[in-house]
Amino acid sequence: MNQFMPVVVASEETTYLRDRALDVVLHAFAADPPVRWLYPDDAAYAAHFPDFAAALGAPAFTDGTLGISEGAAAFWIAPGSEPDEHALGEILLGSVPGHRHNDAFEVLEGMGAHHPPEPHWYLPVIGTLPEHQGRGLGTALITPVLDICDRHGVPAYLEATTDRNRTLYARLGFRATGSICVADCPPITPMIRDPQHRDDTGAGGTRPRPGDTGRPS
Repeated sequence: MNQFMPVVVASEETTYLRDRALDVVLHAFAADPPVRWLYPDDAAYAAHFPDFAAALGAPAFTDGTLGISEGAAAFWIAPGSEPDEHALGEILLGSVPGHRHNDAFEVLEGMGAHHPPEPHWYLPVIGTLPEHQGRGLGTALITPVLDICDRHGVPAYLEATTDRNRTLYARLGFRATGSICVADCPPITPMIRDPQHRDDTGAGGTRPRPGDTGRPS
């Protein structure tokens, strides 16, 4: 199975891949500190986190930027696309107790504020099934897009939620740009990876045109 798999809009395959990817991230994020701060109750987590993840990475399912393998899934968002902010707001309002709404929305606002101003690839959701961790499956879903970033001269952005993830992303060239600290939510680290320099021919290809971001056509 291809590690970076295009998704066909409104097809049966799209629904299958979406459901499988959401099942992967449901299990992968079961112990993620900020996610479990948002949904500390197991039943609420199981009921609402898949919808939250789907809204956060919504364009991955329609733009052909869903990465999926046997035990991992990555919801990439190409330059020019954005999470479904309306759906995110509705999900938070309906799934988080009212006295925690302000903190939950402040976390989302903090994530948005750290995006680089120029066009960039964004990885809001990536997860590996616990029994498959340590096999490089997550890295295999990241590096193809980083290659696209390098070829087209655009940065990549993500948020790290654990020390282990921060270390992994740093090895891939990401650098921390701050820390998102809201109330008693565990800290979230925004990280940016600048495009790696290539020669003028793009390592054997044509030189990128101005404004070319590698977005799927």
